[in-house]
Amino acid sequence: MVARAYTVAFEGVEARLVEVQCAVTAGLPGFTIVGLPNKAVSEARERVRAALSALSIALPSKKVTVNLSPADLPKEGSHFDLPIALALLAAIEVLPEDEVAGTVALGELSLSGDLVPVIGALPAAMAAAEEARRLLCPAACGAEAAWVEAVEVIAAPSLARAIRHFTGQQPLEPAQAGIAPACVSPRDLRDVKGQERAKRALEIAAAGRHHLLLLGTPGSGKSMLAARLPGLLPPLSPVEALETSMIHSVSGLLTEGGISRARPFREPHHTASIAAIAGGGRDAKPGEISLAHNGVLFMDELPEFPRTVLETLRQPIETGEVVVARANAHLRYPCRFLLVAAANPCRCGYLSDPDRACARAPACGEDYLGRISGPLLDRIDLRVEVPPVAFTDLDLPDPAEGSAEVALRVSAAREIQTARFEGMAARVNADAEGQLLEDIAAPDTEGRELLLRVAERFGLSARGYHRVLRVARTIADLDGSETVRRPHVAEAVGYRLASNRAP
Repeated sequence: MVARAYTVAFEGVEARLVEVQCAVTAGLPGFTIVGLPNKAVSEARERVRAALSALSIALPSKKVTVNLSPADLPKEGSHFDLPIALALLAAIEVLPEDEVAGTVALGELSLSGDLVPVIGALPAAMAAAEEARRLLCPAACGAEAAWVEAVEVIAAPSLARAIRHFTGQQPLEPAQAGIAPACVSPRDLRDVKGQERAKRALEIAAAGRHHLLLLGTPGSGKSMLAARLPGLLPPLSPVEALETSMIHSVSGLLTEGGISRARPFREPHHTASIAAIAGGGRDAKPGEISLAHNGVLFMDELPEFPRTVLETLRQPIETGEVVVARANAHLRYPCRFLLVAAANPCRCGYLSDPDRACARAPACGEDYLGRISGPLLDRIDLRVEVPPVAFTDLDLPDPAEGSAEVALRVSAAREIQTARFEGMAARVNADAEGQLLEDIAAPDTEGRELLLRVAERFGLSARGYHRVLRVARTIADLDGSETVRRPHVAEAVGYRLASNRAP
């Protein structure tokens, strides 16, 4: 007799259905798992054997063969324990075969039979919904998986409870979707004294998801400003939350009993490798740019990152996805993030400070900022010089506006964009391109004349020209204007030309 259960194997954020076939036949007693399993899957036989023994279920003195089909698909992870156990129990007629065959299961078994949380419950639920099957997972994963409303999610704390559910002795109630507790950040824009131009740039970046470069001397507040950007962003929409959580699920970052509506904020250290930033490694996992999908990627000390790492950002910034190509994997991960970069003007940091002038100016600044290539810099929409703040200014009263007030304007601008791009692939102004950009961001006569003069005078690239249009459209949205006017274009151009590097 061959019994069947179902589980999934992960390819990026996608979950491919795997049929777990179990045959109990005459022959020398043994337990074999075939179908290209890795070490963790091969060890499942010992965990399954111990868990069944803990439940006083004896294996027959026969040959047990488990095949994971398709056999040419690599199987990795400990989540194969539960489906292997279910297929075996169905094969020895402890569980009804039809009930097991109608279930997609994943979960790691402890030696006592408890179910241990595993990664990927959310993509697995999506796969189960596509196959019109229910999902069985560990209790700790139920709140995450239940966000897929099209599938019935059964969250069992142990193998024993799963058995009682399938046999009808003690049915389990379907799991309910959960939301991770919101983490209220104490960081507020009111903490930042001065830097009004940089605060305005943060507001524009948050409203249209425009990439931002903060350039200034050490201690001027660049990192402080960037850390307050998440407080300006609206919560993730249900669609965005599902997209982001799919990536975090396969990365094992959903540990709060549900998915989060807060936008991710990732800040990798400048010693990070290409695999850590773009994705890859042994299992071709998502990198920081994908973990920041629909959120913020903050790269402090940008010129200190290896040149090869910086260059990997160029294509993902344009396309919104990254392709991780390896000998045994070719995976795509979404990565529509807001890049916020901070840099000193030179290695010592005081090139622009007249009181502490750099002894190697201007060569020091040219060499240091020259690590950021022109093509990468051309993709950054907003460039702001952050001047040092005098210590006497620290005793000034708090600013009148804090994060809450700015977030209201950002939210209003995002709502305008949501209505504008309804039914389209674009979601914010930064996504608009081609004819769509011309339609939504065409400036008035005076604004177009100004933009053409600037493009000719400063040699804006075609990409730079379009990015100015996108920023101008966002500034108009913040202003509540249907038309992009000359003041909007002028402000957008000012941010484009704000650094000491060529645009």
